Amino acid sequence: MIYNINVLKMIKIDEVKIFNEIRTRKPKKICISAPDGLMMYLEDISTRITKEFGIDVFIMGDSCYGSCDTTNFEAKRIGAELAFNIGHTISFEKLGDRTIMIDAFDDVSFKGVIEKTVNALKQFKTVGLVTFSQYLHQIEPVKRKLEENGIRVIIGKGGGQLRDGQIFGCEFYPAFYIREDVDAFILLGNSNFHGIGVSLSSGKPTLMIDPHTEEIINLEEVSKDRKKKAILSISKARYAEKFGLILGLKEGQFDTKKLLSIKKRLEEKGKEVQLIAMREVTSERIAYFKSIDAFIQTSCPRVSIDGYTFNKPVLSAPQAEALLDLLNGKELDEFLVKPHWL
Repeated sequence: MIYNINVLKMIKIDEVKIFNEIRTRKPKKICISAPDGLMMYLEDISTRITKEFGIDVFIMGDSCYGSCDTTNFEAKRIGAELAFNIGHTISFEKLGDRTIMIDAFDDVSFKGVIEKTVNALKQFKTVGLVTFSQYLHQIEPVKRKLEENGIRVIIGKGGGQLRDGQIFGCEFYPAFYIREDVDAFILLGNSNFHGIGVSLSSGKPTLMIDPHTEEIINLEEVSKDRKKKAILSISKARYAEKFGLILGLKEGQFDTKKLLSIKKRLEEKGKEVQLIAMREVTSERIAYFKSIDAFIQTSCPRVSIDGYTFNKPVLSAPQAEALLDLLNGKELDEFLVKPHWL
């Protein structure tokens, strides 16, 4: 497979697949989307597609958070026969009736950081190795390198959209199901966001090895802080009388069944409920709902867990389940130790 290479960033985007799909399907109009870190490449890709095929290319300028945030609906509205989602590797190549998933990998070497940190990792008898899309192609080579240095390594099996060893910000199957077999998790890459998710969902020590800075970072303290804030939000919401239940409108977040189930259970406890629908849950938008005491959103769980500044409690789905347990007289359990937070 041939990739376009950006030398400075070492990012490889599978443009060959994009061009081949266009040649095969012969669309008159397409759209392309990517996470913020890859947006800088889209204008160049768009220009070369237009030059090669003479078709209209729309760059989707909104934030793109993952495979939950595809643009099938928007593509239909603008008449695009194909939509390319760049940088969110999953276990299958197509989502919906027109979105094609395009790989984007960071080819930076892990050799230096492994050499610097291998002694620190030897404190653990067995480690679980996980990573996210940009480093997924490096997980097996890193596993071999660690094993050559006497560290036992397990890579968990994928599930759903996830490949072996792969985690999302809200799905952690390869980590969760081996958590009893390892002493700690090692995250390949430079993302506190993903590392905190692994730590909280597994309940295990989690260290991140960053190939760019060649550092090993222990995420225990920042993960504890996130958990404390999540518990505090639940505690505050316990005394709310009126709840705003927010339905996420992005395609992969749209779950009316879950939302209405929570609504029914809250009403059974005598709570008043207002249903709300949003694409983006922000403090500015929810500030308009003056009479609501607390919110529950079933879109992106990380909005509630990752330190966003809200003036009122805004709970994710796992936090909502914990709240309902409290209202039923139960103790708070390890509500974030789950294979997924959806």
